[in-house]
Amino acid sequence: MGKTQISTAAPLRTAFGGDMTTVSILIPALNEEDNVRDVYQRVLRVFEGLENYEPEIIFTDNHSDDRTFEILSEIAADDTRVRVIRFSRNVGYQASVLTAYRSAKGACAIQLDCDLQDPPELIPQMLDTWKQGYHVVYGVRRSLPDGPIIAGLRRAFYALIDKISNDDLPRNAGEFRLTDRRILDELKRVDDRSPYVRGLISGMGFNQIGFEYDRQARTAGSSKFPMRAMISLAVDGLINHSLIPLRLASMISLAVGLMTFLLLIGYVVGKVVFGQDWPAGFATTTILLLLSMTLNAMFLGILGEYIGRIFLQSKDLHRPLIEHDLNRPDDVEGTPTVRSHAAE
Repeated sequence: MGKTQISTAAPLRTAFGGDMTTVSILIPALNEEDNVRDVYQRVLRVFEGLENYEPEIIFTDNHSDDRTFEILSEIAADDTRVRVIRFSRNVGYQASVLTAYRSAKGACAIQLDCDLQDPPELIPQMLDTWKQGYHVVYGVRRSLPDGPIIAGLRRAFYALIDKISNDDLPRNAGEFRLTDRRILDELKRVDDRSPYVRGLISGMGFNQIGFEYDRQARTAGSSKFPMRAMISLAVDGLINHSLIPLRLASMISLAVGLMTFLLLIGYVVGKVVFGQDWPAGFATTTILLLLSMTLNAMFLGILGEYIGRIFLQSKDLHRPLIEHDLNRPDDVEGTPTVRSHAAE
């Protein structure tokens, strides 16, 4: 099960001071006009019961075309603890999330989905675990509100990527996690045009622990993560964290090449030694040619995925551009002190 098992080792403990500790709440949004006020208010209600913590709420608006940014602007105008980052175009979910992590100023950061499928009421539990010395506290989805087919595909993907990846990626763990300042500082160094954020964080190591929870259904609106986006995320996860596709292409190519060589030897032996009068093999030749072309096209496509990412990285294309940045920390007076409580 990888790191989804709850650790039984005694965690490192750290002392708390009396001043406020900043916690960055990261909330990506795309056309979520029905949810942004609700998630903001529920987060505030949670922090009303946390005396030693002060929230920094960061919304990343992925160029919504509804009233999402308008509503977020109103919220930011009334509450300087709310920062709103709007991109100049839709940069994709993962790039949006990575920008939020790199912008966080808190001692730790907690990522929430805007649709409230991950309950903000679990934040105190995550903070209590973080205080024990863990650098990452991630949620493990015990149940999913999706249909049986989608839920099965999700779990199959998590199992596959955990098996083939060189990193220890926890199964059934999504985006709901707490990340310590130490990890946030490392993420600032990441320069990836097609990031897979949950894999980046898991691959960094440190002290990570999971907790199980039941994922809720959307409170309003429709999903902004269709099947096409799920497939794209799966491709990013497989390519960013495994060389298996390249190795698989090499192994299949060697196997097909060996079979072709043995077939050629058998043909020569039959013709020269046994005097076989082979019929004209138009159909066989055609099939072999089509098989060869198909294999070449498939493996060139796999190579193209990796080469294309290298090209985008080297040319610095598709870099997220920020159109608006409301309540930047430099513009806010009295920003709480940033302190990390996880063991270094």
